[in-house]
Amino acid sequence: MGNDTYDTLLDVLKARFEKNPSRHPDLDWDTVEQRVRANPGKMGALSQMELTGGEPDVMGVDPGSGGLVFCDFSPETPVGRRALCYDRQALDSRKENKPAGSALEMAASMGVDMLTEEQYRGLQELGEFDRKTSSWIKTPDGIRNLGGALFCDRRYDHVFTYHNGADSYYSVRGFRGILRV
Repeated sequence: MGNDTYDTLLDVLKARFEKNPSRHPDLDWDTVEQRVRANPGKMGALSQMELTGGEPDVMGVDPGSGGLVFCDFSPETPVGRRALCYDRQALDSRKENKPAGSALEMAASMGVDMLTEEQYRGLQELGEFDRKTSSWIKTPDGIRNLGGALFCDRRYDHVFTYHNGADSYYSVRGFRGILRV
């Protein structure tokens, strides 16, 4: 990633950070910028979050490491990450009408993690997201081993967690990423 692209992305992140202070009331942009500049390897992941429509912003500070936690804050699940089944096993099991890929593989290729249910609910405390779409979340092995996967959305002013076959995919279901910097 060239310096111009790097600086352009930082400008976008700064504008979003300053526009949404309630997401990170105890942080200032200088601290965020210093942390990002000290971890240039994370810029590729932040860039992918932005390019796929995630609108990443700081969600908080990881209590264990003290690192910043970036998350997708797009109003709906990121448009560049939709119509995916859950994982490679699900993709391989489809005989017809295969989606373009899987959520877990795309997240790994971007260098981000998919949100857990707890993280997804934490995101929803900072705003209202996925009112027309839904997002795959990390699924416990016990559910995944039986062929299922979990997803969440917000309807009727409530956050719901659902299940579906991991091989299913819909044009309005994608995934949200989380990145520690």
